[in-house]
Amino acid sequence: MSGVPVFPRRYYASLRQFLADIAWLLQHRAHLRQTRAVLSPAFRECLMLAVTAVNRCRYCSFAHTRMALAAGVSNAEIAQILDQTFSACPPDEAPALAYAQHWADTDAAPDPAARERLFCEYGVLRAHAIETVLRMIRVGNLLGNTFDYLLFRLSSGRFGLTDADRRLV
Repeated sequence: MSGVPVFPRRYYASLRQFLADIAWLLQHRAHLRQTRAVLSPAFRECLMLAVTAVNRCRYCSFAHTRMALAAGVSNAEIAQILDQTFSACPPDEAPALAYAQHWADTDAAPDPAARERLFCEYGVLRAHAIETVLRMIRVGNLLGNTFDYLLFRLSSGRFGLTDADRRLV
């Protein structure tokens, strides 16, 4: 397809990548169950928005913005998270949000020192819950982006891009 720009967002390039993320979630079912008890709904939504800001899934951005508002997160806090800044966020959540951003930037392969700081800051139970939320939203983000990638490929680049994507390609 010459003349078609490159799709600018991360997506599942293989079934193997998708199955690896699903396998991780299945292997960590206990963490999935604990997440609701350990992290507030507002904090979970903020974490999801931090990862979504990096992966730029338009579907997750819309849905989790609505869920964050319903959970009591302010418009200002949501806007800053989507702009990848955390000054409006509660100070006790900012380290986790910065980690979430780093985690997404590194395609779920964070620096070991950053991961260690997360566990020191939040303890084992909360850190595992945070990482579980990050993995869940990664699956959602990459599935949404994979759908857009398919639209993009099938339409020779006419569909599947957002206005922000078009500025990048």
